[in-house]
Amino acid sequence: MTTGVLAGMRIIEGSAFVAAPLGGMTLAQMGADVIRFDQIGGGLDYHRWPVTDGGHSLFWAGLNKSKRSIQIDLRSDAGRELVGALVTAPGDDGGMFLTNFPARGWLDYARLRAERADLVMVALTGNFDGSSEVDYTVNPATGFPYVTGAGDSDDPVNSVLPAWDIALGNLAAAGLLAGERHRTRTGEGQLITASLSDVAFAMVGNLGRLGHAALGRDSGTVKDGNHLYGTFGTSFRTLDRRHVMVVGLTGRQWSALRDATGLIDRCAEIEQEAGVDLDTDTGRYVARERIAECLCPWFAQRTLDEVAEILDKRQVAWAPYQTFAELLGDRRLSSANSLFSPVEHPGVGTYPMPASPLDFSESGRLPARRAPLLGEHTDEILTEVLGLADHEIGTLYDNGVIAGPTA
Repeated sequence: MTTGVLAGMRIIEGSAFVAAPLGGMTLAQMGADVIRFDQIGGGLDYHRWPVTDGGHSLFWAGLNKSKRSIQIDLRSDAGRELVGALVTAPGDDGGMFLTNFPARGWLDYARLRAERADLVMVALTGNFDGSSEVDYTVNPATGFPYVTGAGDSDDPVNSVLPAWDIALGNLAAAGLLAGERHRTRTGEGQLITASLSDVAFAMVGNLGRLGHAALGRDSGTVKDGNHLYGTFGTSFRTLDRRHVMVVGLTGRQWSALRDATGLIDRCAEIEQEAGVDLDTDTGRYVARERIAECLCPWFAQRTLDEVAEILDKRQVAWAPYQTFAELLGDRRLSSANSLFSPVEHPGVGTYPMPASPLDFSESGRLPARRAPLLGEHTDEILTEVLGLADHEIGTLYDNGVIAGPTA
């Protein structure tokens, strides 16, 4: 049985919401022993939506798969000392800490490093100066909400996908692994910091949007609706009132779309009207409205099944729009894909859970494992990591410093 590429690595996680839990889960699903500590009763994200009728957070269950859980009274000195002991516990497998809690006071890096000089710690913040932000306050500043939405509206449109949290979470995992590799080679620990707004603004720059604005080429307020930025791609409605997205990003994709829909007969006319070359990205983008206008009747006269048969036969790049419920029937979530498997979560039920999207040729992909119950592993963590005896653990329970499993 495979144990995962990160077997033998222990990471302590103190986290809430998306980025830090995602970073920890990314590592746990590759075999690392990720131990998440929470305030007794659960932290800020323990009841976050979506929730079941019984009040169980599917959000929390989704972002904490494959981890172990311990409940500690983080408001008490004894509880904070216990966290510090877990973070700095001796051994080659430990000494790694991932958090988005304020890295000061009892979680100050210098204070923790005094107990373990080779400590590798990743501390996530909202802004580079340590001040607070969340995805929904960073995203408005990126400029993207002003180019998102219908072209006839001046209102900004937020994304419901926490894109910057996701990027920061995966970057946190990469940063921790980079720090661990450096420690393996040199014996040195270090503090690695990353902020949500830095990740977001860096990507605005990486995608060329900052440069475009700085050079005076873009006001940053042109909305493209469902049009693909920079070439041709947009949505259409079928005869049975389903929505589909069709893309002509590459030359091959454009040729396939043009041939499948009979658009080739109209291309010369569109090129003459718009003064462009449709064999170029720029030409297709400039003429996007005219192209869409010509294609609308073709989709409107066919059902989704008919559209699928024709476009698939010509290998057109396209996809139907799906609800979350419709996604459950997607072939990519079937048993043919080892990413997903039905897993039972206590008190919630059985539903498809994803493992790591990374599949390693030699060590394979670990199967999906549910998130722990809050405090499910309190006793075994204290025994295995800190070597506490039963009577010592019993005293911690009696003093309210720790708690066991919460259903």
